[in-house]
Amino acid sequence: MENLNETERERLWEDIQNALLNDRIDEFRADFLEMHPYDQAKIFEEQTPEIRMQIYTYLSPEEVADVMEQIDVDHVERFFTEMDPRFAAQILGEMSTDDAVDILNQLNKNQVASFLTIMNSQASNEIKELLHYEEKTAGSIMTTEFVVIHEKQTIRQALQHLKMEAPEAETIYYTYVADDDKRLVGVISLRDLIIAEADWLIEDVMSDRVVSVVVGEDQEEVAKMMRDYDFLALPVVDFQNHLLGIITVDDIMDVMQEEASEDYSKFAAVSDLDHTDESAFSSAKKRLPWLIILLFMGMFTASLIGSFEAALNQYAILAIFIPLIAGMAGNTGTQALAVAVRGIATGDIEKQGKATLILREAVTGLITGTCCGILITAIVYLWKGNIYLGILVGISIMVTLIVATIAGALIPIIMDRLKIDPAVASGPFISTINDIISILIYFGLATAFMNLLLG
Repeated sequence: MENLNETERERLWEDIQNALLNDRIDEFRADFLEMHPYDQAKIFEEQTPEIRMQIYTYLSPEEVADVMEQIDVDHVERFFTEMDPRFAAQILGEMSTDDAVDILNQLNKNQVASFLTIMNSQASNEIKELLHYEEKTAGSIMTTEFVVIHEKQTIRQALQHLKMEAPEAETIYYTYVADDDKRLVGVISLRDLIIAEADWLIEDVMSDRVVSVVVGEDQEEVAKMMRDYDFLALPVVDFQNHLLGIITVDDIMDVMQEEASEDYSKFAAVSDLDHTDESAFSSAKKRLPWLIILLFMGMFTASLIGSFEAALNQYAILAIFIPLIAGMAGNTGTQALAVAVRGIATGDIEKQGKATLILREAVTGLITGTCCGILITAIVYLWKGNIYLGILVGISIMVTLIVATIAGALIPIIMDRLKIDPAVASGPFISTINDIISILIYFGLATAFMNLLLG
């Protein structure tokens, strides 16, 4: 099955739609099921509720489950709400356990309870095991559909067991090995299983240096580990090293997208990124708390400027440079913030050291501040013909850029130390903080320069 481009997808959908409108079930199934599940999902999402209801009657729960696994989990609630509850429960029962749990986490408690009651007991019990784990932890994203073999088995016995369990497993590229107490003791790759002699024991072939994660580990840390080790799957254990599940690379890709989206939301000072199908009221509800906080911080900045009213009355031209200095502070602070947050997220900051990062940013601020300060001094002098005004603005720019750069790097490090997500030190916040710093520096120096400016 090959992925389709937009033109091919539209052409095929016309054929499928004709089959639907004329009740040609066999023709619809032949065309629809020939497509890759991703293309099925893209076509399915674009349809009206009426057409989707017709599609449900033509496909089995297992076939619809394949489609649902390709749809962004944030968008599936409306589909499960419009379905017959029994049909929806059957679909969840056919899905991978971790995918079903992701979907149920998007639904309200009454819907979850209803689906779990209707579902067959085996699927329901497997889903319940994962539902009680805290969100955004290894336990919440792992799957229990994996193959485990015993260390005392022979290669022949292990391959026979693998052949039986493989159809239900999430992946078979790694097979995990347990002892009599079901503790994780090793791992063996599919390649090693295939090339080993049939009568060899698993314990003689397996690798006993197994990298695993504890069930309560944060999903972001799990993603870093899988990135660093280039794993396709990672075992999840409890504190006694009992094997509970595995996390596969496709789940980690979803986590990375989710974490990136969350960090971007915080950088934009919104609680969560708006969805395109979200109402204006919902979007405003998410954004207002942050905007109100920033509003009060802005009012503090305004009152700070007001406290220097005497200096402005004596030399009104000072006002025209406020946006320049505040803007430069915000820009350089945001640049340093981005470097620091990325270093914390990737773990690079631990390798090079926090002090090294702060020192580097301070030197960067000194270099950029000096260059910009000299440049703006010359420009203001040529523009206004007042060397002291030029020096005032130039020194203000230089000092502001140094302090703003250090603040931009230091604030997220402090937040990380306090166990607060450093992405909260988002662009709008660092800009507002640096506005306050720049105003204090600028007007503090202006007060000191006042006699020279007026003389």
